[in-house]
Amino acid sequence: MRLKPQYLFVVVLVAVLALAFAVGTIVSRGKSGSAEAKTTEAHKAELPTVQAVMTPEVAREYDVVIRGRTEAARSVIARAESPGVVAATPAVEGSLVRKGAVLCRLNVDARQATLDQARANLRSKQLQHKASADLAAKGFRSPTQLLQDQANLDSAAALVRQAEVGVEQMNIRAPFDGVFDNREAEIGTYLAPGQACGTMIELNPLLIVSDLPETEASKVRMGAAASAQLVSGETLRGKVRYTAREADPQTRTYRTEITAANPQMTRSGLSASLRIASGVGPAHLVPLSSLVLDAGGQQGVRYLLADDKVAFAAVKVIEETPKGIWVTGLKGPARVITVGQSYVAEGQKVRVAAAR
Repeated sequence: MRLKPQYLFVVVLVAVLALAFAVGTIVSRGKSGSAEAKTTEAHKAELPTVQAVMTPEVAREYDVVIRGRTEAARSVIARAESPGVVAATPAVEGSLVRKGAVLCRLNVDARQATLDQARANLRSKQLQHKASADLAAKGFRSPTQLLQDQANLDSAAALVRQAEVGVEQMNIRAPFDGVFDNREAEIGTYLAPGQACGTMIELNPLLIVSDLPETEASKVRMGAAASAQLVSGETLRGKVRYTAREADPQTRTYRTEITAANPQMTRSGLSASLRIASGVGPAHLVPLSSLVLDAGGQQGVRYLLADDKVAFAAVKVIEETPKGIWVTGLKGPARVITVGQSYVAEGQKVRVAAAR
């Protein structure tokens, strides 16, 4: 059956319209997909780019690092016990002296004569006691008289000891091995009891002292190993011997003393950088440049979560090395941002580039 021309025209027109609609739909979908792809690429391009390094968590010794100074283990002023005029000064100021060495010798005046008299009296009493004992053995002297002679002998011996002490007190001696650091009396100086001849200091062992802040005092233990880098370049090693229990009311710090062998007699009063071992714990090695401050002014580092979002961790620097700084405050392996950390914020998603 043949279609009439007018019907054929209608069928062809409908087919053409359907084809045009299908082609338009396909083209529109293609353009939409291309626009979405471009939008996604633009969004990716807008993400800030950072560089990060993976730093593992390792067990490391913690050190309390503070400033300090060297001090003499002992400093004593040698004083006169008896009055007298200085007759000699055998010890050279600033020299090493042994315990018992004479620092200042006073004029003995009549004390030597008193000692000689006491010794002569003692010899006389010894002879009297011997004669009395011989007579008592023969029955010519009573026990009471013998006891009296013995008492006289003991009294004479006591007078000798007293006179010897008086003469010995004319010698002002070093109380310990050390340095005769400062002379305060010269030949001809009159010293009353209690007046100073000079100052003795003990430098071996040497003390390195510091003032621990409140935040560090609880970390230091008696006997903990310590080292001191002196301003002179020397290094001393020792142990903590004392940490105050009461803080200085002005500075709120606690005095800490470290004792170290000092055979080279390093001077007192030198500045020192102290490192005191305070235990072992987890730490991370990060570049010094990775440190930032958060909005509250707290020091820390920014690191990346698994989804490449930025997080902040407050950290404390426990040691500086040529390779970086050791910090505490991070947990487990961490991707620490090393480039761009100052331009991103917590919770922000970033694009991560390989660290150079």
